[in-house]
Amino acid sequence: MRIMNKGMNLALSAIVLAQGLKILTHKATSGNWDWRPLFQTGGMPSSHSAGVSALATYTALKTGKHSIETALAVVFGVIVMYDAQGIRRHTGEIARLVNDLDEDIELLSGHYPDLFHARRDVELNELLGHQPAEVGGGALLGIALGFFGYFSKK
Repeated sequence: MRIMNKGMNLALSAIVLAQGLKILTHKATSGNWDWRPLFQTGGMPSSHSAGVSALATYTALKTGKHSIETALAVVFGVIVMYDAQGIRRHTGEIARLVNDLDEDIELLSGHYPDLFHARRDVELNELLGHQPAEVGGGALLGIALGFFGYFSKK
């Protein structure tokens, strides 16, 4: 019994594969093995982009480029990718500034004994969105998986 259709299977597989590849790209850029990128947002490649691109590619091949299904998959995919590299990335940059501000206030409070600053226990998450290259990498991965899924048996 099949629970999901092939398009959903491909999209979810692309997301899982992209998240797994983040471990390898983290190793390549930092030189250290770390499993945390598997469970984090942001990083290369974008799993959001991979998932929506795989679905849009498969849908276009399956139903034709003029179908309403393809239009829906492409439009929602573009929105997801725009959000990943735009709004979410800027939110991460703001979080970085807020975290740095905490350190600056602490430094100032050391010079002024009457200024008290209580440091937060947990910093804000800075890795929320994607750089354009990370979105592009995820999109290419998703397109490849969409083609592979369409042309493979079953």
